[in-house]
Amino acid sequence: MNVILLGPPGVGKGTQGVLLAEGKSWKHLSTGDILRANRREGTPLGQEAQKYMDAGELVPDELIVAMVKDTLAAMPSDQGVLFDGFPRTVPQAEALDVALEDLNRNVDRVVVLEADDDVLVKRLSGRRSCPDCGSVFNVYMNPPALEGTCDKCGADLVHRPDDNPETVQNRLTVYAEQTEPLIRFYEGREGVMLKIPGVGSVEEIQNGILAAL
Repeated sequence: MNVILLGPPGVGKGTQGVLLAEGKSWKHLSTGDILRANRREGTPLGQEAQKYMDAGELVPDELIVAMVKDTLAAMPSDQGVLFDGFPRTVPQAEALDVALEDLNRNVDRVVVLEADDDVLVKRLSGRRSCPDCGSVFNVYMNPPALEGTCDKCGADLVHRPDDNPETVQNRLTVYAEQTEPLIRFYEGREGVMLKIPGVGSVEEIQNGILAAL
């Protein structure tokens, strides 16, 4: 099965994607991971992508899709795949359709995690990260025992610039402009689209995804 996981920033795609892929023994694919792997291994596609990054430019969709296709081609044909946060735009989705067709695959399900903007802003703007051990807390939902201090290693927590309310709202606006048309793109396919509430405990949301699938 080939599944695409979508949803706005802060809805928990990363956490849910890893859990779902592990539970189903699917390959978890994110374009960030694929791009880093190609650059690290010095593949021709990775070298080409590096040129754009060195120039401060976005890596073109064609290169990203080519990397995804190469990754899929190296996998067993019956290996399930979870696309986490990709595609992000309709042109990417159209290019992915062509790549999948070449590999005798298709998009079987699109899972969209949903939550209201005010919930997402609270989740993201309240986030505090530990620069030393990587632990993440939330001043509203999962605060540290001692304000501003990591429970695990005692380091001072930081509020990342991309987690301030203004930046979070801008990220949500970009999502609405670029990715919501993609949801409508897949809604036209019978039996493919699944919309899941992204509110509740991690376990509750995961159970909702599994039940829908």
